[in-house]
Amino acid sequence: MPKNTENSFSFQSIIPIKGKDPCVLYEHQIEAMQALDTINEQDSFRALLVLPTGSGKTLTAAYWLLKNAVDKEKKIIWIAHRHLLLEQAAEAFELNSYTNLLINVSGYSYRIVSGIHDKAASIAKSDNVLFVSKDSIIRSLKSLDKWLSDEDVYLVVDEAHHAVAKSYRKIIDHVFEKANSVKLLGLTATPFRTADAEAGALKTIFTDDIVYKTDLDTLIKKEILAKPICQEYDTNILLGANIGIKALRSIEQLDVIPEEIADEISTNKERNRFIVEKYLENHEEYGQTIVFALDQKHAVALNALFNERGKKYGVKSDYIISGSRNADTGKGFTSDENLKKIAKYRDGKIQVLINVNILTEGTDLPQTHTVFLTRPTISTVLMTQMIGRALRGPRAGGTKEAYIVSFIDDWNSKISWVNPEALTSADHIQLDDPVRKRENIIRMLSISAIEELALLADEAVDTSHLEGIPLIERIPLGMYMFSFIDTVDGHSMERYHQILVYSSTKSAYDNLIRSLPHIFRKHRIKDELLTDEQLKKLLDICSKYYFNRNMIPSYNPKDIEYLMKFYAQKELTPLFVTFDDLDRKRLDLSTVAKKIHDEDMRRSEEAEYIQSLWDEEGSIFPIYYTNFYFFKKVIQSELDKISGDIPIVALRPQSLTEKKKSLTMSLQQLIDTYPQYGLELQEEVYARHRNDNSDYICSICGKAYPTREDISIDYIKPLEAGGSTVADNLQLVCKKCRGNDR
Repeated sequence: MPKNTENSFSFQSIIPIKGKDPCVLYEHQIEAMQALDTINEQDSFRALLVLPTGSGKTLTAAYWLLKNAVDKEKKIIWIAHRHLLLEQAAEAFELNSYTNLLINVSGYSYRIVSGIHDKAASIAKSDNVLFVSKDSIIRSLKSLDKWLSDEDVYLVVDEAHHAVAKSYRKIIDHVFEKANSVKLLGLTATPFRTADAEAGALKTIFTDDIVYKTDLDTLIKKEILAKPICQEYDTNILLGANIGIKALRSIEQLDVIPEEIADEISTNKERNRFIVEKYLENHEEYGQTIVFALDQKHAVALNALFNERGKKYGVKSDYIISGSRNADTGKGFTSDENLKKIAKYRDGKIQVLINVNILTEGTDLPQTHTVFLTRPTISTVLMTQMIGRALRGPRAGGTKEAYIVSFIDDWNSKISWVNPEALTSADHIQLDDPVRKRENIIRMLSISAIEELALLADEAVDTSHLEGIPLIERIPLGMYMFSFIDTVDGHSMERYHQILVYSSTKSAYDNLIRSLPHIFRKHRIKDELLTDEQLKKLLDICSKYYFNRNMIPSYNPKDIEYLMKFYAQKELTPLFVTFDDLDRKRLDLSTVAKKIHDEDMRRSEEAEYIQSLWDEEGSIFPIYYTNFYFFKKVIQSELDKISGDIPIVALRPQSLTEKKKSLTMSLQQLIDTYPQYGLELQEEVYARHRNDNSDYICSICGKAYPTREDISIDYIKPLEAGGSTVADNLQLVCKKCRGNDR
């Protein structure tokens, strides 16, 4: 070990050990360093190093930086979003501080800055390496200024797929602005984990793209990573039998299982016994195992069972939990307590380590032979990180094979849980097969659509405005999908959200998203987290200039709120997933109702026909409608339309009389009376007066405006002077010209 000349955990002065670093590097690490050597010849670079979880990203970067930065008296700032990642990086530097790497310097110092380490104010000009948490440094960027001044700096972003967030970009820009020169290196296992927009955003940050990359399969063949063996055990336990819309949303958007269902899982004695017995039956095969539990209550229950039933097998268990209180003592867990338990696991003193929210990123436990997934997740990234805890191969001090053991409950196919086997088939970001992907899209669409179905089934609610439009209009064209950091009950968590987009709202979303950069700039919104006042202002703009209460189906203000929060953090266009047009037509139950009506089916024939549609193998009806009662209710509604019991909503004028009358209505009256026609006319006018940059042009002064706030639709020839409400008689006028005209 290198000698520490300071006792403070947050600050260390390192004196290298004489001799050669005993660390044995693998081919991919040597190749990665050679690639870094080549790009390092440039005065500056912005590159990504992509290595799968468990393949030694941190060691590779630390080894190379000791030799090429510390030994050349260049400064290093290493940014991560969790303090455990910072500690792991600092440890990698310490353990590899040997004189064969550090030839020109007699020592160096490093400082860790985070919520549990030093404050940013403690940063000294003499510090050679800074390991800083994103949240700590973003609030104190000026504390870096003296440290950066006139220096050549290597900036490392750990878990670099997070770098698309505004806070990371702000830190990166600040370092580039203040330092003499900067070389930016991003480390990640999952570079393009979400939308194409995020992949594109990463490429604007890391403009030299990927300097080196290797994949999971290659490292498995070289025995650097273990070969994953995926096993599934069906618990045959029905969960969420009566799961409601709110609970479904919580799971699909936040990856948070609601408390009542979490309790149902955590306290299910049969399920917990099943999990423990499966381990004990195979304990020699499974070996040291990390169990990913749902919550503290679940971890405590499993731990008690493992220790009680494991005695005769010599199996010992313990549990670690992030940011919680010990259920036995009532005292808070400390980082030291967790680290002591992890050390016991490393030393083989405990065989089963149960954890909640800790061992996902950046913890090196190569002896782990098995992971037990006792909580499901909809997060591909979280699943990847959990799987990665067992993937150290024999050449990396791990095992040749790793068991990924999932416990599958019966959720009645309501939720699109991530399949761990799909994530270990080729690389960490491979999508599921097309059939599964299609089903997942339909299922995600249904989570929001079921809200409407529930309203239709509630006789106390007037839904005639929905029931009266063609059913195909109530089936989404697709959905926007995105994630962002949200605050829920005082805790920050990643929220996953889908916005259903209908033919009624498609152009509104298109125009709003196109205008968001200009809206945020106009109102000087720069921070990653919106204030209540800013959010209210943005929602007011959206409802006044882009959306309309007459849209059928209408828009959900909560969708707009989440879209604003997402954009504030990432400044990206969210991913839009198109719903296959053929599937949309299949889900249009008006054709089913027409067949029942045209064939004049008897009640028994009708019931048999409807049941056969639901039960047919490969049917998408159960996936989308989720509930047989809802399915029948929609068919009945369509039959009522055919029989005239439900009046058809007039979305556009039909008869010659109606068309003539519409010409004399004001645009707002037209929207109120014939919403689809009126809103289409409104959008046509906006589209006619747009330039190639999508700016809106005032018809009078010719000035361009990027958003709709400073411009409005006006008549060329007023109605009272004989004008009519048609596109050729409508124009865009800015506020100034409109005022002058009056």
